[in-house]
Amino acid sequence: MFTRKFLLSSALLGLGLCAGAAQAQTTPAQQVAGYVAQSGQPAQAAAGKEFFTSKHGKDWSCSTCHTANPTVQGKHATTGKVIEPMAPAFNDKRFTDAAKTEKWFRRNCNDVVGRECTPAEKANVLTWLLSLKP
Repeated sequence: MFTRKFLLSSALLGLGLCAGAAQAQTTPAQQVAGYVAQSGQPAQAAAGKEFFTSKHGKDWSCSTCHTANPTVQGKHATTGKVIEPMAPAFNDKRFTDAAKTEKWFRRNCNDVVGRECTPAEKANVLTWLLSLKP
């Protein structure tokens, strides 16, 4: 009886983990499409660059840690932790996990803008980052 319950629980846990992993895997372009759909506006790379490199009433901009050239490594302004390039063409792991993308947008937008970023702002920044090529 214990073995049957253990096996069933293990199988369900495994399925749940697989389903979660499948939901998390995405591409940067798919995430842009999702943000565009949420905002109802087309993404604008120039607006994304402006947003990324500007201060929004606080001491930091996105480029404070990620540099104004997100094709290279950055460094966290407080901790000194190295941050890998943000542009997907220079870091193929960027924006491939929707949950991570949301986590970091939420955290960093609160630091930089003092609120969560809108879907349009996210779409614009991602579109600009996708436009950066080697």
